[in-house]
Amino acid sequence: MGVIVDKVADLKKIIQNLKHEGKSIGFVPTMGALHKGHISLVERCVADNDITVVSIFVNPTQFNDKNDLKNYPRMPERDIPMLEAAGVDIVFMPTEQEIYPEPDTRVFDFGMLDKVMEGKFRPGHFNGVAQVVSKLFDIVAPHRAYFGQKDYQQLAIIRAMVRMLGYTIEIVGCPIVREPDGLAMSSRNLLLSPEHRKSAPLIHKTLAEARNKTHELSVKEMILWVVNQVNADPNLKVEYFELADANTLLPVESWDHPNGIIGCIAVWAGNIRLIDNMMFK
Repeated sequence: MGVIVDKVADLKKIIQNLKHEGKSIGFVPTMGALHKGHISLVERCVADNDITVVSIFVNPTQFNDKNDLKNYPRMPERDIPMLEAAGVDIVFMPTEQEIYPEPDTRVFDFGMLDKVMEGKFRPGHFNGVAQVVSKLFDIVAPHRAYFGQKDYQQLAIIRAMVRMLGYTIEIVGCPIVREPDGLAMSSRNLLLSPEHRKSAPLIHKTLAEARNKTHELSVKEMILWVVNQVNADPNLKVEYFELADANTLLPVESWDHPNGIIGCIAVWAGNIRLIDNMMFK
């Protein structure tokens, strides 16, 4: 049975003792409302490390929409049994006061990495992510930390932050976990109306179809095609679809781009925002 810790000082002491015993520490940061996608990260972490720590903390500094923060699903009574069943050793559930005893005024410079796609439409979001993840890394001091590839841009930002701040933490990216109908698992899926939930799988279906059309359509034509396919459903509205360099996330001009190409999309289903991505090359 794992332990639940809510104080930073207590967790630091526990981790210190475990490290003295030579234990390897793996860490999965979450905002709760857990699903199979999170649990796949946890299972990978349990397999790779002696001790698995999972945090549940809805971080206010990464929400640029106060309503989104207010409505974000919170269900610890459901999350904790799921984590115990998956073999988690420590669940860290701090209050906002514990994480931010005073306001975090740090501003990170990620160059263009946080200016495109999500960064363009959610200003300040990735700065908030970098603030909270760096604070959690300082508290947990893990050997490895696990993040889902659904948040592809976030994963790139965290890798950049680790290099920037000189952490020796190994960042492990884990594959997207999907519902049987292809929809990428997300805590926000719980907020979809039945009607919007029915339409949402079109996002993944369109990306999968698009990937087979790279020999027919130019990059520009492909972007237009994907947007039109998704927008043809009245329940869905594309915010952006980008074909980008898999490392820099800058837009690509053609399919003979020297690096990998990733297609990233954000779609509004009613007032719920869904994201997904797929490697095109």
